Parts: sequence; C-alpha cells; structure tokens
Amino acid sequence: MRHWFTYPNVDPIAIHIGRVGIHWYGISYLIGFLCVYLWLSRPAAQRRLGLTREQVQDFMFYAVIGVLIGGRTLFVIADILTYHNAAQYFSHPLNFIAVWNGGMAFHGGLIGVIVAIYFFVRKHPGLTMTRLGDEIVLLAPIGITLTRVVNFINDELWGRVCVPDHPYCMIFPSDPTQQYRYPSQLFEGVLDLATLPILLLLYRAKPRDGVVAWTWFVLYGITRSIAEIWREPGFLVFGVITGGQLLALPMIAIGAVGLWYVATRGRPQTSQEAA
Repeated sequence: MRHWFTYPNVDPIAIHIGRVGIHWYGISYLIGFLCVYLWLSRPAAQRRLGLTREQVQDFMFYAVIGVLIGGRTLFVIADILTYHNAAQYFSHPLNFIAVWNGGMAFHGGLIGVIVAIYFFVRKHPGLTMTRLGDEIVLLAPIGITLTRVVNFINDELWGRVCVPDHPYCMIFPSDPTQQYRYPSQLFEGVLDLATLPILLLLYRAKPRDGVVAWTWFVLYGITRSIAEIWREPGFLVFGVITGGQLLALPMIAIGAVGLWYVATRGRPQTSQEAA
C-alpha cells in the first residue's frame, strides 16, 4: 500500500542560541498561557471578573505554578507505574523536575490549575471559581492543540499500529518496531480544536456562570476518550480501558453533573458582566 505521508523530522528545538535551545514544547505552553492572559485582560472579562490587569497577571502566576507542579507530578507517577523506572528518578533527582525535557501530564496540569483557581478566588471576595473558569477554558483548546502538535514533532505518544494498514499512517523514527502507526497526536489535536467554536458560540449566548467551564470539561472528556482509540496505551485497565480513558471518562460524568447544577442553580450574568 502506498502511504501519503512520511514523518517530517522537525527539529524539537525551535531556536538555537549558542548552547541554549528553545524547544517547541515550551513555546506551545507559552502561547497557550498568552492566549488565556490576553483573553482575561479584555475589558469585558475584567468587568465580569472584577479584576484589574495586575490581578490578572497575579492569577497567571498562580496558573503557571499549578500547571507545572500538577502536570509534572502526575507525569512522573504515571511514568514510574508504566515503566517501573523509579530507580532512574531517585538516582538522578533532577529528573523529577526536568520539564525542559518534556513530560507533562494533562490531567495533572488540570488539577494544578483548579487548585490555583481555588487559592486565587479565596483572595478575591465576590469572584467565584465557576465564573473565572468560564473565562479560562474558552481559549484552552488552542494551547492543548498546539501541545499535541508538539508531541508529534517530538516523536512521542505515537498511535497504535495500523491494522489493517491505512495510507495516512506513518513510521515514527523512535519506534523500535518500525511499524506504521496512526498519527494519533494530530488526530487528538483536531478533536481538541473542534471544541473551540462550540465554546465560543455558547459563551456568546451568555449562559449562567459555570456553564461554559463545565461544558468544556465534558467535551474534553469525550474528545480524549475518542482519541485514546488511536493512541498507543501506556497501560490498560480491565484489558480494555486505557490509562487516558480511566481519567477522561469520569470527566464526562462529573462535568455533566456540574453542568446540570450550574444550569439550574447557577448565578445568571448581569448585563454589565456580560457586556
């Protein structure tokens, strides 16, 4: 069978400055955070949240710390459980925090952001987690999609072996089996990006506080669960459910309950807040 694509072998380091390299991985996170910051800095968002630009910057510091700590912690735990390589981490303790080499778990980063939101909201009476969440998640699909593209560039998180083979599958250089696999990173990126117009349309409808945030929660659980069909699993639960689905499927149920609650009991936006 003739295949349409070959792996492009893009350099994981985007910019070389002497011995220092700026990785695409870091750039994708930077763009994601910048999108959220610019969205929160809009006059309409500041009115709705009751925050100044300086307070928005303060929140972004909380968010960055939450993502880094949560994302790296869960990655290390999953890596040890999957590859039983705890000795490598304890013999080289710097590996515990080596985010510059890649290795972040999305769900860990999500937990970290939720914790960051909680502590930030406590400092600002009148601001709620649901209202802030509505604004944060709106452009999150852009950052997530960019990260999946970088996963593809980094030759990591490949897809399952294509059986039967398909023309859009490809061989990844670091795959020891050198078999044709699904470019699952790109599939997942497309699914993540597809949620963006849904969130934008919902946001424009000015729903109750928390509806947009919980909708994204459900949508991500769905898209991640679907994407795991093509992705090579780190481990399986009950021989069927992948590790990613084990974390993504509950998001659908939890998000649905949260969505029902805020849709029926949540606080409506005032005309000033929704302006």
